[in-house]
Amino acid sequence: MAAGAHAVTEPTARAAALSGPQKALRKLGLLRPIDLALHLPLRYEDQTRITPLAQAQPGQTLQLEGTVRSAEVRSGGRRQLQVLLDDGSGCCTLLFFHFSGAQHKALAPGTRIRARGELRHGLFGPTLLHPQWQRAEGELPRSLTPVYPASAGLPQAYLRRAIASALERADLSETVPPQAWADCPGLAGGGLRAALLGLHQPPPEVALASLEDRSHPAWQRLKAEELLAQQLAQWQARQLRAARCAPEMAPLAGGLHAQLLARLPFALTAAQRRVGAEIDADLQRRTPMHRLLQGDVGSGKTVVAALAAARAIDAGWQCALMAPTEILAEQHFGKLIDWLQPLLQVQGRHIAWLTGSQNKGQRTQALAGIHDGRAALVVGTHAVIGEQVQFARLGLALIDEQHRFGVAQRLALRSAREGVEPHLLMMSATPIPRTLAMSHYADLDISSLDELPPGRSPILTKLLSASRRDELLSRLRAQLAQGRQAYWVCPLIEDSEALDLRNAQSTALELAAALEGCAGPTGAPVQVGLLHARLPLAEKKEVMARFCAGQIGVLVSTTVVEVGVDVPNATLMVIEHAERFGLSQLHQLRGRVGRGQAASVCVLLYEPGENGRLGEAARARLRAMLETADGFEIARRDLEIRGPGEFLGARQSGAPMLRFADLEHDAHLLDWARAWAPRLLAEQPQAAQRHIERWLGAKSDFLKA
Repeated sequence: MAAGAHAVTEPTARAAALSGPQKALRKLGLLRPIDLALHLPLRYEDQTRITPLAQAQPGQTLQLEGTVRSAEVRSGGRRQLQVLLDDGSGCCTLLFFHFSGAQHKALAPGTRIRARGELRHGLFGPTLLHPQWQRAEGELPRSLTPVYPASAGLPQAYLRRAIASALERADLSETVPPQAWADCPGLAGGGLRAALLGLHQPPPEVALASLEDRSHPAWQRLKAEELLAQQLAQWQARQLRAARCAPEMAPLAGGLHAQLLARLPFALTAAQRRVGAEIDADLQRRTPMHRLLQGDVGSGKTVVAALAAARAIDAGWQCALMAPTEILAEQHFGKLIDWLQPLLQVQGRHIAWLTGSQNKGQRTQALAGIHDGRAALVVGTHAVIGEQVQFARLGLALIDEQHRFGVAQRLALRSAREGVEPHLLMMSATPIPRTLAMSHYADLDISSLDELPPGRSPILTKLLSASRRDELLSRLRAQLAQGRQAYWVCPLIEDSEALDLRNAQSTALELAAALEGCAGPTGAPVQVGLLHARLPLAEKKEVMARFCAGQIGVLVSTTVVEVGVDVPNATLMVIEHAERFGLSQLHQLRGRVGRGQAASVCVLLYEPGENGRLGEAARARLRAMLETADGFEIARRDLEIRGPGEFLGARQSGAPMLRFADLEHDAHLLDWARAWAPRLLAEQPQAAQRHIERWLGAKSDFLKA
């Protein structure tokens, strides 16, 4: 381990007696000297110069030095401490509404102090409101004073001392060869230590704007180092996986794969055929497949997964498909039963269903089939990775909506048995933007279904103020009279004291009243159904079955219908409080309609804010929904609005997100890191490992800041 990673681990008794600031450092994850060295300022204060009051301008942030002439507590209206400071060129009032007796005593007349704040002109003339102040002792600082991200119980003065000490003790030796930096112009010279000192202790003449927008060469150096560490870790993961063993699944002429292709009631798209060939090639290698299949809503990921499962079964292996919700798992199960079960029955095998809601008898039967290999394919929720589940020969793991699962859950499904690790195919209906694919997903091979099957109708998206609800109800009645169905999605299940939002329960009652007397083409009255996460599972299944069968005309729901619901007759999607939903969620919900040949509409109902306007982020999300239905473009804009954190879900559990680099603005640094990571691993593996440890962290403690 690098010297900078060493730290003393305190005994439990002593750790329990840590001071407040030490506990706060722990809470912020500042455990090692290098952690503190990489804890960079939010902003800076210029305490390097004194501005004479006579030369100051209103609104200017400045530092005065002078003598206290008076310090009085006044109680007229609001209790306040008024301090008159004379700097020789004029007098300024320092005004404190929150103060202690000790502070009043310390500001006694005759005391010479330095005070810093924004100059205002008030009732008492030139004024500093709640300025920072200290006794005028010693020389002025020679560099700007950093202001760090902190927490309760962690004073800036303590944090500054801790970081200054860490900068002296941390191992900041170079881990990247000079020729690599020569390929990346515009970075701070002098190495990592010089870059960090330039950011923690910048000279007063530095262009503050370049520090604040992170365009300064020292910032560029840190971003490049961070991106390189991430790429090194991703390449290292690839190398470790390449050393493991997976089953080789050679194609079988006339096998289940060929039979399934012949049985499908539709032709594959060119994108499905291309992606299928990529997966087939992976399955024939002894290296575990680690592939992400991404595709827009309705692009046909399930049939690609079914064909991959058929390849595995042909080669004598079992396959498992895990989905995050029972609704989504059941949708997959229904399709796979239709496509594969008749073919598997001929072989005396079947598709098993495994969820936490099964009774003991059903579960015992499913577990037995999985254990003895009669269950060729297992579909279910996280129950698939339960302790009692013992596969006979698991060769392929399929994970849908992979970002909803934690790292440990995914690892449990693909864990090696008898030295053989299953191939892994993850699926996502939220396309990964290019920069995220190059950075956080660089250890994955990515296949994209960028083509929708023919026959899908385009979806018209409309933005409607909630004040026009009556017009929308008229449109809904017309759709229902034609025999069509509709979704009505609400952000909450029931009334909330904290949030003034429409909820699913009250909306279902209101719609039922508003649609009383409304009949479908057969003359039967229109039914309104309610679906949300708190309903008992049996009731959820019943509601969904009735909606799929056309017995329910309007399904009022929360976002449980976001994925996995496929009802071609549903042609209207209404989203209440659309301004409250994320862009990816809005796009997923929109994808529940437009699944048949009839024209479909998605209505985004929004509530203007108190000033009659929406927030900037909400406007950006709704604008994107109106301007494009392309899931890849939606993903790109979502990344711009939200940043990468929510895209990644639990993928990066245990590893930090990028703290410094910005994938949108630092693409050139990412390209450089991607080019140099494999070279550095191959040519200087020890230096590469030190670089990874420095940036991605060890679990040692640093308690003596």
